[in-house]
Amino acid sequence: MNKAHAPAGGWFEGKTFFFPVRVYYEDTDFSGVVYHSSYLRFMERGRSEFLRASGVPHQAMLGLSEPLVWAVRRMKVDFIKPARVDEALAVRTIVREVMGARMRLDQMVLRDGVELVGAEVEVCVITLDGKPRRVPDAVRRILDSFWQM
Repeated sequence: MNKAHAPAGGWFEGKTFFFPVRVYYEDTDFSGVVYHSSYLRFMERGRSEFLRASGVPHQAMLGLSEPLVWAVRRMKVDFIKPARVDEALAVRTIVREVMGARMRLDQMVLRDGVELVGAEVEVCVITLDGKPRRVPDAVRRILDSFWQM
């Protein structure tokens, strides 16, 4: 395997996926505190690595006869505590529901098990020209196995 295509990392604890993130200087504001939009990038990486680790990477959906992509439809984000440059964090991803064209997830950015940022995320499947599509059956079957109430 070409190492450039190897997974970035992460692990499952039961049905919950964790993705490690290191805070770099570029993620912070002038004071060394993580800038709010950086958390959105961390969570995007967590969702992407969850999909890859669960067996439905972005490339698989792009490779369908009708290429499909996931798009964020809605996010509710709570910023609770700050993170700082050089800290080791983890993004926790939990699937709450898969229905129609959508998937609902809970994501949390943690430092040593302490919640820093929490988000309710809804993503949907769309075509490359932005038309909604149902989650493909094969993808739904895989994602259904990760549901948590």
